[in-house]
Amino acid sequence: VFDSGNDESAERWLRMVDASYQLVIPTIAARESAESAALLLEALSSRDDHSAELARNAVVVVTLSERATASEIRPIVEGFTDLVRAVHVIPFDPALKSGPLRFDTLRPATQRAWVRTAASVAEQL
Repeated sequence: VFDSGNDESAERWLRMVDASYQLVIPTIAARESAESAALLLEALSSRDDHSAELARNAVVVVTLSERATASEIRPIVEGFTDLVRAVHVIPFDPALKSGPLRFDTLRPATQRAWVRTAASVAEQL
């Protein structure tokens, strides 16, 4: 598991991509963040066959803010649907705002969303 920035021109980032089997692309439910993630997928798609396959089979995770509305979320999710294998939406949860992150402090809907996301990622491995 690698946690990296998304500088697709950085040598370390490219080595990580070359050694990867599955990409998880996180974004928040904001147009600018989603656009950045889409540009990253586009760059991967045109890099080489391995990178293009990673992009096609990527899992995008859209994390919602307290104020996210359905009208903001829908176009973001729809924008990724044809680019990647799966898009998962994680609802806002106050337990994600502060303190240590503990699964048992998350709301049941958030727990289910993360379990579905993890299963989707594992499915490709």
